[in-house]
Amino acid sequence: MKNYGQENIPLRRKEEFERLKSLDLQVGRAWAIKESLRRLWECPSREQATQYWRRWFWWATHSRLEPVKKVAYLIKRHLHNVLTYFTHPITNAVSEGLNSKIQTIKKMAYGFRNPEHFKTAILFHCGGLDIYPC
Repeated sequence: MKNYGQENIPLRRKEEFERLKSLDLQVGRAWAIKESLRRLWECPSREQATQYWRRWFWWATHSRLEPVKKVAYLIKRHLHNVLTYFTHPITNAVSEGLNSKIQTIKKMAYGFRNPEHFKTAILFHCGGLDIYPC
């Protein structure tokens, strides 16, 4: 089954998903904890985000789910950097998307013999070039 966020569950899967959630399986709890963390970004201030984080961290570390606890402690080690978003609300999403596109170009070509050809392919696919005549 594909990994869906709460807002992306297709209608045809909603009933199945609700049934699975009601079984109180470990995977259901892990999913709920993951979805809950996504709401951190909706906090209006760093202070409220810090309070939200503390509640989430307690839930995650008391979940008896070792992978969830591991992630919670990983985020805690980097919490200062995570909370920087509330001072400077920017992300690296655009650069990650661009890198993903470049990696796809690289895979499609099975490597380039010439670095200039690779550079040209990147510019062609990612450079926003207008190749149509006026």
